[in-house]
Amino acid sequence: MNGWLCAALVLLVCGLGPALWVACRGPAAERLVGLAFASTCAPAVFLALAEGYGRPSYADVALVAVVLGPVGVLVFARCLPEED
Repeated sequence: MNGWLCAALVLLVCGLGPALWVACRGPAAERLVGLAFASTCAPAVFLALAEGYGRPSYADVALVAVVLGPVGVLVFARCLPEED
C-alpha cells in the first residue's frame, strides 16, 4: 500500500463518510451541505486512487465527477421546498 492509497483511504473514511452521513440525515438544507461536500470530496478520492494504482486514465472519472457534482447540488437545491 503506497501513500496515495493511504490518502484515498483517509479521504474516504474521514471525508466522504461523514459527508454521506449528513447527506442522508436531517433537514433538507443540511442534506444539501452534505451533498455539496461529498461532491467535493469524491473527486479527490478518485484522483488519489488513480495515482495509487498508477493508471492515469482513471483520472477521467474524477474529472467527470468534478463537472457533474455541482450540477447535482443545483438540481437538489432547485427541488427544495421554500421555507416561510
